[in-house]
Amino acid sequence: MESLDLRVLADALQWRRAGHGVTLVTVVETWGSAPRPPGALLAVRDDGVVSGSVSGGCVEDDLIAQTQAARQGPGGAPSRAMDRPSMLAYGVSKEEAARFGLPCGGTLRLVREPLLDTSWIESLLERTARHELVARHLTLASGEVRLLPAVRGQAMHFDASVLCCVFGPTWRLLLIGAGQLSQAVAQLALMLDFEVLVCDPRDEYAATLRLEGVTRLPGMPDDVVRALVPDAHTAIVALTHDPKLDDMALIEALQSNAFYVGALGSRRNQQTRKQRLAEHFDLSPDQLARLHGPVGLALGGKTPAEIAVSIIAEMVQLKNRVTASADAVHATPTTAACVPR
Repeated sequence: MESLDLRVLADALQWRRAGHGVTLVTVVETWGSAPRPPGALLAVRDDGVVSGSVSGGCVEDDLIAQTQAARQGPGGAPSRAMDRPSMLAYGVSKEEAARFGLPCGGTLRLVREPLLDTSWIESLLERTARHELVARHLTLASGEVRLLPAVRGQAMHFDASVLCCVFGPTWRLLLIGAGQLSQAVAQLALMLDFEVLVCDPRDEYAATLRLEGVTRLPGMPDDVVRALVPDAHTAIVALTHDPKLDDMALIEALQSNAFYVGALGSRRNQQTRKQRLAEHFDLSPDQLARLHGPVGLALGGKTPAEIAVSIIAEMVQLKNRVTASADAVHATPTTAACVPR
């Protein structure tokens, strides 16, 4: 479901349109300390160029060589062996695992398939761009591909005859505020492949936003959040330190399906905020409980960059559904209250 896999598919589609032969390789099972999880995707072009990874570099060279050899029969003619998907395994023995550099005796089972029809990639990329979750079903015996709706949390499944992989939309982050902290958060989020959106109706702050890859959304925060229709792949963080702006965004965000909603401010300010939202905007206790404030993990950060790390860390923790430890749930009051904007 990572956007890296969508990028692999986009590269494969571009290569096929340019006339190249392309082979897709998917990790379907791992044992031991395999470097890449089931579902990880690799595209191999006919000239050996690759996109993605199935082992972090351990077996890719051999896989490229095998794939190129399989594409050619006797005398260099196209091979019928690549007409349909096939299985490959690496690291079955300790000796082979050591040979390919798989850590701790890790083992990989892979599905290798020729990319003959690209229409399903075009449809999958269009649907994920609309923030849909899509399950791709590949029948190994025939190479047939079907795209079906998927649900959040649905795992990759392989029963030796049908491979089902789930592809989801790119994770996105909406920042309310374009100040110094927001720009630090945006830089880290871009490195993690989030789509970063920024809303700040204050021209004096928005004018300083000059980050490549960040999209500025005009309008007031509540209108922007409502128009965005936040889903389970969306995080919203209010960082203006101005209740008139932050609260407007939070009212809409806390009623949405966003997986993460955070706000800048001390513990005392957050308690006051929750009382204000409950009394004047009729938000329920369950909705208010979704608010991460003070925003970020307790890393003791003081500078905008350090505090940005704590915010991104908490977002990733929730994104990956990792349970926080008792002593690392929220940022300290000093950190959240005194950050430069």
